[in-house]
Amino acid sequence: MERSDITRITPPGGHTNLGLDNEVAEAEEDDTESGSGDTDTTDTLASPLVGHPEADPDPSARAARSVTAETGTRAPQAEPVAPVSYLPVATRTSDRPEPHDPRRSDVDEWGRSEHMRSIVRRLYNPMYKYWFRVEWEGLDKIPLHGGALLIANHAGAIPSDAPAIMHGVEEELGRPVYGLADYFFRTIPVVGTMWSRTGGVPAHPDNAYRILHDQQQLALVFPEGTKATSKTYTDRYRLRRFGRGGFVEIAMRAGVPVIPIACVGAEESMPILFRVPAVAKVLGLPYFPVTANALLMGPMGYVTYFPVKMKFRVLDPITFDVEPGQDRYSRSRVMDEAEAIRARLQDALHDMLRERRSIWFG
Repeated sequence: MERSDITRITPPGGHTNLGLDNEVAEAEEDDTESGSGDTDTTDTLASPLVGHPEADPDPSARAARSVTAETGTRAPQAEPVAPVSYLPVATRTSDRPEPHDPRRSDVDEWGRSEHMRSIVRRLYNPMYKYWFRVEWEGLDKIPLHGGALLIANHAGAIPSDAPAIMHGVEEELGRPVYGLADYFFRTIPVVGTMWSRTGGVPAHPDNAYRILHDQQQLALVFPEGTKATSKTYTDRYRLRRFGRGGFVEIAMRAGVPVIPIACVGAEESMPILFRVPAVAKVLGLPYFPVTANALLMGPMGYVTYFPVKMKFRVLDPITFDVEPGQDRYSRSRVMDEAEAIRARLQDALHDMLRERRSIWFG
């Protein structure tokens, strides 16, 4: 019988695998004594460890080889076994429980914190009820569901109308309101963070579209911009031009109504007597006002409002018979709609001023 060449395994360190040598020698002696003829051992010994008790722990595999040796037939080649790794296997991140992060249920993608809003509402509520004694008319015209763009007239060196509108809608209707304003507020240290936590969002068309269309929330915008808050007391309740009608185009694209809100009282809460452009330029501010509050109370006048009576009148929602989601809308149509809304709001202010008997008591 011809013997197959068997390669001896020599582990690191130069020692020979004696257990394997003994078994191979015993197998050779058995073949010689039995005289079973030439046996092809190429497949059965394809691996030097085949037949070793520690290398083949499967009893069925050893039994199959015993039967093959007895019958003198060729054993089928065993399927290769995937190597088993004893190293620790990293689990996927998604399989692990997420760590508890209170920000995920409190601070939304815009930076608004409902916890912070609740604190602000509790602190502001006495001023809302007892200092400004706010009254609403037509509040039920603001929808309880779906997106809507709230617009209002704006006034005061540090406007008092924005927090009053947001507070009133959230308290009476239970709906959050996102106030869209100039990015300048976001850049002020501490103030910018507090502004975001209480619902302030930089006024950008993409931000407004996501809030109104994608999230179906309420957004508040003042189309006059800083032209309204910087006007002096002699120009009170005279609405400035509503920019280029950007708010109308946003409402058209988002497919939501525009709801005008007329506000009376904010003009007198912190009236501007005159402006100092040189100081504004040095401080990097849009304008630097000198208010009646500051003349009477000194620096505290810039954070203290007069106790005026504030009234809000919600006008009928305005919808547009255009297809939402378009990239462009007729510029003339947008400007005409914006001017029509401005005229309606101006007429409402005139009516409310005629009905008012006193700045302090309404």
